[in-house]
Amino acid sequence: MSQELERIAAEKAKEAVYYDRMGQKVKAVKFYKEVIELLWRLYGLNTDQSIRRVYQEKIKEYQDRIDTLSSDTPTVNTTTKTGIDSAALNQKPQVKWEDIINIEDAKRAIRESIIFPTKRPDLFPLGWPRGILLFGPPGCGKTLLAAAAASELDASFFVVDAASIMSKWLGESERNIARIFSQCRMAARNGKPAIIFIDEVDSLTAERFMEVGGEARVRNQLIKEMDSILDKGRKDYLYVIAATNKPWNLDEPFIRRFQKRVYVTLPDLNARKQLFDMYTRGLNMDASVELNQMSIITDGYSAADIHDVCMEVQMKVVSEFFAEGGGEKGVPRAITMEDFIEIIKRRRPSVSLENIKKLLDWQAKYATN
Repeated sequence: MSQELERIAAEKAKEAVYYDRMGQKVKAVKFYKEVIELLWRLYGLNTDQSIRRVYQEKIKEYQDRIDTLSSDTPTVNTTTKTGIDSAALNQKPQVKWEDIINIEDAKRAIRESIIFPTKRPDLFPLGWPRGILLFGPPGCGKTLLAAAAASELDASFFVVDAASIMSKWLGESERNIARIFSQCRMAARNGKPAIIFIDEVDSLTAERFMEVGGEARVRNQLIKEMDSILDKGRKDYLYVIAATNKPWNLDEPFIRRFQKRVYVTLPDLNARKQLFDMYTRGLNMDASVELNQMSIITDGYSAADIHDVCMEVQMKVVSEFFAEGGGEKGVPRAITMEDFIEIIKRRRPSVSLENIKKLLDWQAKYATN
């Protein structure tokens, strides 16, 4: 699935660059936007942080070009020496709620906390949550939830992580955080919703017994900024959504800044069936393949695990095709049920039962959904 999306994205990028060079700005912008939408989907499907950062950089590059073409002004390089502007993407993702399979409780919590109050603030005289913590196993859609919320609200979407914030220079990490929140406040106070998404927040705010001063200052700066957006007198549409796979590592004072703490679970039986249906839609499958049976035997697999199973099955038949005839003529054979069983036996779930138990224990203590 990811390889096919990357291929389509590359083709559309070529089209965008071609029309850009030909001076056909409307067509160029159209293709750049389509590339960005595909890259956001790839970002949500991939759990490798180095690859995700590559997607972030390309999204930033294409969005900058869209802004330049739309305003018909030269590109302005606003990157600071910290590189924070390349990490905080003022971006409008095109992820829709229907793109996210299952996790209905998490979707409902996000809608109630962000979507409804922003659209009808008059119905919430006591205010509404500004900080939302998404916790759960990796590969279950936490990033997609944040992107879908930003897409529905047409909000500015800032994606940050430890790699983009932390600096070896004294005081620079705290200033990076302050810059991001300041930029978002400016957008929010002009009536434009803004969402700051902090990925792997535990790497920034974990409680450590042997931490250096910089880590403590970063955590304190984040708490200070969170306190500011939670000010009862404010009605700004500024939200912080943080995601973590290890909520038990979070600092207790930081946890309290999130009024909503939402458990994003592993897919259930019905969701696994839908995921297999979605990921195999473009594959050539034999009549022996039973998606219901596969959804049963993959209990405990994440959405990312199921995607990887389908990808490896396709790679298996393609590899056989190239090994047998060189791959120049014909097409690979149809995928069989035996192919899926072989891959599933070889590829175990990425989430351990021990971690699931720890997540459930933390949910019982802290979750609000």
